[in-house]
Amino acid sequence: MKVAIIGTGYVGLVSGACLAEVGNHVLCLDVDPAKIKILENGGIPIHEPGLLEMVRRNVAAGRLKFTTNIEQSVAFGDVQFIAVGTPPDEDGSADLQYVVAAARNIGKYMTGYKVVVDKSTVPVGTADKVKEAIAEELLARSKTIDFSVVSNPEFLKEGAAVEDFMRPDRIIIGAEDEQSIKVMRTLYAPFQRNHERLVMMDLRSAELTKYAANAMLATRISFMNELANLAELLGADIESVRKGIGSDPRIGYDFLYPGCGYGGSCFPKDVKALISTGKNNAYDLKVLNAVEAANDAQKQVLTKKIKKYFGENLADKHFAVWGLAFKPNTDDMREASSRVLIADLLAAGATVTAYDPVAMQETKRILNGIKGLSYAESPSQALDNADALVIVTEWKEFRSQDFSQIKRKLKSNIIFDGRNIYDPAVVKNAGIEYHAIGRLTK
Repeated sequence: MKVAIIGTGYVGLVSGACLAEVGNHVLCLDVDPAKIKILENGGIPIHEPGLLEMVRRNVAAGRLKFTTNIEQSVAFGDVQFIAVGTPPDEDGSADLQYVVAAARNIGKYMTGYKVVVDKSTVPVGTADKVKEAIAEELLARSKTIDFSVVSNPEFLKEGAAVEDFMRPDRIIIGAEDEQSIKVMRTLYAPFQRNHERLVMMDLRSAELTKYAANAMLATRISFMNELANLAELLGADIESVRKGIGSDPRIGYDFLYPGCGYGGSCFPKDVKALISTGKNNAYDLKVLNAVEAANDAQKQVLTKKIKKYFGENLADKHFAVWGLAFKPNTDDMREASSRVLIADLLAAGATVTAYDPVAMQETKRILNGIKGLSYAESPSQALDNADALVIVTEWKEFRSQDFSQIKRKLKSNIIFDGRNIYDPAVVKNAGIEYHAIGRLTK
């Protein structure tokens, strides 16, 4: 099939590469010439394991191409995927200006039947806005051309997006007519040869499903963070509690790991957007308001532990921070807990040396010129002259460490672990004081 992808961010580029991988011809459109130049020169503008190799492979095979030409993109694809950003507006609602603009461009240039697929995460009712935008452009041209609008939300985890697309748990399709359903079944047939993964539903239910899924996962994280904080006060160990409740098949083990708060491009934005949707419909989503408040508070938990140990004034203290990205296997710094921690430490007078195996360049771009923040080329180098080590992202390379070396380097022999990656007994036996989230460490 011939597919046009509008937007070359995480969702658009991964979707385009994976659809090309199974034999489709894909043209990716982006209005940012810098992104297209990177792609045409054999690079990718994001970090995602396995994506660079897949992009290069399909470009070489002639199945994947890139353009900034909107008219060319509309003419090329029988299926038009809208995968542009939907950043939060001031009130927390999703900003749909880029989605609507993409829809208008399709209506402006289309000459035959198109299936227009909302792949971006959008609030309920967006499909109606997309239909309206296309119809208005066709009317302005005095053209009568059939088209279908489909909701096909993405469920890609950053750091595992390629795997998630190629081997999906489910493929949600919201559609209203048999022609578009047939097109989508054909498009996704290569991804469900083992068993049926398509879940068909109406447009509005598909749109709500995406928000509901992310809100549920965010709820589990905030719930466990709250329990971890309570466990510390009660003298209980949250790891034992996690195993105890996770063994119940009705609950399961996934997303039951406490830490220093969730971040990224999805959970914070989608929780806010769903809360906003509730408000717009005169409904107060009390649970999600609590989830958001708990997460905001959890991003301060490491700072509170540090200040409890060293005091409120950190003017003579220097900290090593391991991990900057909001999660492993990505360079995404959006809503990352490290940003809150670093800002808090610097505000208290401390200095920070940070290390991340992937997100250093992105961090330098975002936090450019901030006084008191420096960067190391390795985890070991970050420890130089540090009073304490603070772990914010659970990268695999941090998991197995020479604690004797850490002890030699740290002035105060203390680790603040925001992701609970170590066995407290092992760290204690190495002669290092260990402060984790909800763990018994004494």
